[in-house]
Amino acid sequence: MILTGPEIHHRVKTKEIDIDPFNPGQLSPNSYDLHLGTRIGWYTRQQLDCARDNPFEHHTIPPSGLVLSPGRIYLASTAERVGSDTFVPIIRARSSMARLGLFVHVTADLIDIGSHGHLTLQLHAVQPVRIYPRLRVAQVTFWQVKGDIELYRGKYQATGEQAMPSQLYRDFQGR
Repeated sequence: MILTGPEIHHRVKTKEIDIDPFNPGQLSPNSYDLHLGTRIGWYTRQQLDCARDNPFEHHTIPPSGLVLSPGRIYLASTAERVGSDTFVPIIRARSSMARLGLFVHVTADLIDIGSHGHLTLQLHAVQPVRIYPRLRVAQVTFWQVKGDIELYRGKYQATGEQAMPSQLYRDFQGR
């Protein structure tokens, strides 16, 4: 079951949903809009290796914007900190962004229950598109769970305001 906008607002007040900063004007009928942070990053090698820590560099998105090019993945964080120990957040592009050909999560849209932090967006443009800091770029929905809850304690917990590159290589350690 998906929560409605008014129910998201209620659950933020009861602290069952963590959105910081929270602005009721960003509520939709069944989601909450999220802003792009001010930082973005990308891998510096063309070929990436799942078993290695790939070189990655962070940059500030200038106020004049940054053009994203096709054929590359960009990682950026949400300006808002999001999480819940009660509901499962799912992140999606706002339809306005999707209509410009910008994917904001590629395929990793599920945020594990118990995960709290700034969400890392996986930005992929199908054609060149200019983005801006604090752009309203994504939306998050909250879903009720059924069954016993085990909170997330993985490698992406408590991400900061800077996008976190893939930590997949850590799964290969000790093999």
